[in-house]
Amino acid sequence: MLNRTLVPESKQVNDIKFIAPQEQELDNGIKVYTINAGKQDLVRIEFIFENVNWQASKPLQAIGVNHLVNNGTAQLSARDIADKVDYYGAFLQTEYGADQSCIKLYTLNKHLKSVLPILKSIVDESIFPEQELAIFIQNQKQSLQVSLQKNDFLARKHFAHSIFGQSSYGASIDLSDYDALQRQDLLDYYNATYKPENCSIFVAGKFEQKEFELLNAIFGSRWNNNKASVQNHIEFPVAPKGEILIERPDAIQSAIRMGSRSINRTHPDFAGFQVLNCLLGGYFGSRLMANIREDKGYTYGIGSAVVSMKDAGYFFIATEVGAEVCSSAMEEIEKEISLLKTELVPDLELDLVRNYMLGSMLGSLENAFSHADKFKNIHFSGLGYDYYDNYIQTVKTIDAVQIQLLANKYLNTEEFSKVIVGKK
Repeated sequence: MLNRTLVPESKQVNDIKFIAPQEQELDNGIKVYTINAGKQDLVRIEFIFENVNWQASKPLQAIGVNHLVNNGTAQLSARDIADKVDYYGAFLQTEYGADQSCIKLYTLNKHLKSVLPILKSIVDESIFPEQELAIFIQNQKQSLQVSLQKNDFLARKHFAHSIFGQSSYGASIDLSDYDALQRQDLLDYYNATYKPENCSIFVAGKFEQKEFELLNAIFGSRWNNNKASVQNHIEFPVAPKGEILIERPDAIQSAIRMGSRSINRTHPDFAGFQVLNCLLGGYFGSRLMANIREDKGYTYGIGSAVVSMKDAGYFFIATEVGAEVCSSAMEEIEKEISLLKTELVPDLELDLVRNYMLGSMLGSLENAFSHADKFKNIHFSGLGYDYYDNYIQTVKTIDAVQIQLLANKYLNTEEFSKVIVGKK
């Protein structure tokens, strides 16, 4: 019989293989990166556009275009697009990020010839009908009004603005920004952004030469969009230090978000910082979870993360705690940071984190789509696959002394912006 009193033997992950993409080019110069893998006749095609022409006075241009780009073209209404995509069993979505905007299509290979012209109409001749814009503004204002009542939303909003200012990374969106949004703003941004010179295509799934030739036949010509654009390059103000308290006297819980601007994926310390972050608050067995949730019972969950973007990175800790224990929770958070700076991490704890991080990396490479996602991470950071080799090597070999040095270098709580929404 199985002896359940014995802990199963564990072994460190040693071999993680990545599938590198094939690089090709359409007739109009668009780079196509293909992870051709998988046995099912299914493919994901992503059109990714760099965000451009940032204007602090028009913070919703890029967001509005990304939301409405598939809501009407010169040939197709929003309903036509939805009905046709649904008819072929495909799935179309848009995603907006701090640095890029994306139009993503999932479809069976046999329907590529039918659904790609729909996508071409979207990227080349969207018209942003006034009626669709009005619905978008109304829905987004209602959503924002609801969100502004949530402490965690306010904490995120004020934290981002405190460390990044009124930039595309930290713009504080208000109801008045939606009222000021005009159709011409969307058309101007669309024509400057959704064009071959500003586009990269990432394909994952079963995608052979015949599929590439079909893609080239439809998207390899010039597009109508050709307005001049300037890629975003963010310059940040000096971030405020100390606490920002947004009082809500009736709050039962207080939202806490603290951290600072930091390094991004291109920095040689980034992999080590990720190990440090995992120890502190990056997984369920972290020190913050053990203390603030399991021991003190102040919260249902607490976590920390290191986020990489093109022009910056940032580190943050986030939680919601009972309003009456907010000050105590913040003291405990700082105590855990201080321990990492003054005491060496035990080998057993560090080994557990190593195994978790390597296992998570291996588990995240389950299909062609996830391999494409891993490639996008390094591609948009200007890195090669040696980044992952270095990351894996760092996770395997970093020691407690190096962890302590990184904690003293990057976890300077006196430099943190600390946002509390609720009561303290």
